[in-house]
Amino acid sequence: MAFAARGLSLPIEAVLPELTAKLASASCVVLQAPPGAGKSTVVPLVLLECDWLVGRRIIMLEPRRLAARAVAARMAHTLGEAVGRTVGHRMRMDTRVSRDTRIEVVTEGVLTRMLQQDAALQGVGLVIFDEFHERSLQADLGLALTLDAQANLAPELKLLVMSATLDAQSIAARLEAPLVQSAGQAWPVATRYAGLTAPLLPATPGGPVGSGDSVEALITRIVRRALTEEPGDVLVFLPGAREIRRVQAQLQGGPLPSGTQVLPLYGELAPREQDAALAPAAAGTRKVVLATNIAETSLTIDGIRVVVDSGLERRAVFDPVTGMGRLETARISRASADQRQGRAGRLEPGACYRAWSEGAQRSLAAFSMPEILQTDLAGLALELTAWGVRDATTLVWLDPPPAATLASARELLQRLDAMDDDGRATAHGRDMARLPVHPRLAHMLVAARQLGCVPLAAQLAALLSERDLLRAAGGAADADVRSRLAVLQGETAPAGLDHGALQRARRMAGDLVRQSGGAGAGNELPSAAHAGLEGVLLALAYPDRIARKRAGSDNRFVLANGRGAQFAVPQSLSQREFIVAIDVDDRDRDARITLAAPLSREDLEEHFSAHLNRSDEVHWGDRDQAVVARRVTRLFGLEISERPLRDVPAEASGTAMLEGITRLGLSVLPWNDESRDLQARMEFVRAHAPATLTAAWPATDDVSLSANLRVWLTPWLEGVTRVQHLARLSMAQILRGLLSHEQQVRLDALAPTHFNAPTGSRIRIDYRDELAPVIAVRLQEVFGLLASPRLAGGQVPVTFKLLSPAQRPVQITRDLATFWQGSYAAVRKEMRGRYPRHYWPEDPAIAAPTRRAKPSGSGKSRV
Repeated sequence: MAFAARGLSLPIEAVLPELTAKLASASCVVLQAPPGAGKSTVVPLVLLECDWLVGRRIIMLEPRRLAARAVAARMAHTLGEAVGRTVGHRMRMDTRVSRDTRIEVVTEGVLTRMLQQDAALQGVGLVIFDEFHERSLQADLGLALTLDAQANLAPELKLLVMSATLDAQSIAARLEAPLVQSAGQAWPVATRYAGLTAPLLPATPGGPVGSGDSVEALITRIVRRALTEEPGDVLVFLPGAREIRRVQAQLQGGPLPSGTQVLPLYGELAPREQDAALAPAAAGTRKVVLATNIAETSLTIDGIRVVVDSGLERRAVFDPVTGMGRLETARISRASADQRQGRAGRLEPGACYRAWSEGAQRSLAAFSMPEILQTDLAGLALELTAWGVRDATTLVWLDPPPAATLASARELLQRLDAMDDDGRATAHGRDMARLPVHPRLAHMLVAARQLGCVPLAAQLAALLSERDLLRAAGGAADADVRSRLAVLQGETAPAGLDHGALQRARRMAGDLVRQSGGAGAGNELPSAAHAGLEGVLLALAYPDRIARKRAGSDNRFVLANGRGAQFAVPQSLSQREFIVAIDVDDRDRDARITLAAPLSREDLEEHFSAHLNRSDEVHWGDRDQAVVARRVTRLFGLEISERPLRDVPAEASGTAMLEGITRLGLSVLPWNDESRDLQARMEFVRAHAPATLTAAWPATDDVSLSANLRVWLTPWLEGVTRVQHLARLSMAQILRGLLSHEQQVRLDALAPTHFNAPTGSRIRIDYRDELAPVIAVRLQEVFGLLASPRLAGGQVPVTFKLLSPAQRPVQITRDLATFWQGSYAAVRKEMRGRYPRHYWPEDPAIAAPTRRAKPSGSGKSRV
């Protein structure tokens, strides 16, 4: 096609001969061309005239709906035709093709659905993946499936991967495909760093002017500066629609140069509003286009020569552990910054104002992380299952899906009955895969057939697939999904309602009813009989987010996935025992519930009976320090009911009681001096008596008792279910029960409890003293005793703590004979001075023992 003859001259024309030649001989080619080179709108038209494409179609995947519409319209205009003739587009809720269409620009999951319906893509000769550097999940999945189809079913099918950034070299290497590069033709762009730090994240203190500066305030100042310093129209990059509305309000609330229009541009806008932002400014006027990163690449916005870049984008981040995701505002990569800057130099020299410092530019990541590495993979897992792939590594990926996230997605599919235990798609799963919504919502729609409420399910799916109807109306604090249903069904119309989102949701709901098989049976509109089923339907879609209110809390819930959650502000749903938390932000310790629906216990028991798990549980309760016995009903791990268990098996009760004693420690048992003395005697014999006398002697130290708690304590725990009940036990009796009758006799012989002193006194033997065995006795009561008694079969002498008349130790010895002959003289001298009325013989070895001050019948003390 002679574009020069049509008055067109674009940089891509220089490489068209090389591109067509390589595509004629190769099955896959990678084209790298910078923004503005013309690849999106020129290449498909040129390739359409190739001999190998005669009678066959081109499918061109665009990652964004707005870009798909614009690209199709531009190519149709080039041909002098309307969209839907030679060039058409397919996207959700907007299809314009005919039997003459040979180039179909598709987006979102359209390519994947086309492959699932016809894996060989009959009649298609080329699949183009445009703007592949954006690395959307659908682009990665579509490429993997198309390569698989090409290798196994359609060897004549060709692939063209087009990228605007230099990472095209790594893409070509991974695909083992030739690379064609277009130098492009960009006008010089003056870069002005208008910030003092890295791109300013929301709620981040600090900024170019003072602390506490907001992103919106900073961008508003930079736009006003750019309008003053530079001519031409201005393209402003902001992370999302919320920031766009705020900046638009701030700009329009202050002075602007005469004839300046401020226009938003983001995906959820109505086509009419999008077209207004894309159209050239009227003569004598200027426009400021406030856009998300939707305007980074494919779109050409006439008249732009100034770019103001916030350095931010909104991206989805998924946690496979909790199964929850969130939208996160993050800094862009250097590659994205370069692409945004390039928008200012497409038509003439331009300027780019960056809302960060020159030094911070180096801190930005080189490239953006592919979506497949950070987002929910439930949809991808369902597509792979429907494709017949049980092992994702068998496909060709530029970046394989993370194993943990994919495993989490497959677990969800099993819970949604879409996949069996062997990883194969069920009939239910195949029905789900045919619907153009998230697998959760697809499961809800398919299940709604059995409940006869497809229209209600379709409305819910549409609401959850579109932007929140009430967010712009200030109703975001109302987390009840029924408020949105009332708006969708025309019952209410709050001020500030997003009418564009409302119309899209209504249209989508109608499409889903037809695609789900709900039309044609008087089933086009929700019935009053279905009121109250909202929570049931949404619980089908989000079984892991069924939640029960925590006991004693007004606003806190626990989800079926184990995560804690609460509403940002108290509301009527806070008082419900059960809810399903549809939209959850898990950044805080307790996830924040932003959208939910009520549930009842009866709903759960009726509609989820196949998933209810009833079990008797006996365990230790730390709070009450008692055995807890309950009959519990769980749904996906969430307790939904419990009642006390009356007849508790003795074994289970004993096991739970042992668990409690183990946690509390042996000290919780009713030890007293008698039982501790017995324990010490038994350990003394085990440690010191001859092995021939202590065969099979039990270990009763605390460590051993703790290790063998179940063995020795279980027989005594019948009827014991609380800590207080332990007082009934006799530890001495329990310890004696560890010994046979013969061992008990030996214990008394080897470690007697008392010593019979020469005076006849019965003195306790202390086996718990560190010098054990120890006898504490008044010195006078052992006069005449020549040797210390020996215990443990003669192995261990008794240690005497010899006491003064005041019961204070005067000597500690294990050898009385040596004491009498040695240090006794010094002790006698000291004691005579302190206690002169007491008996202190010169030779204690032959003296008579006494319990009195003087021996019976004696006159005075012998000296």
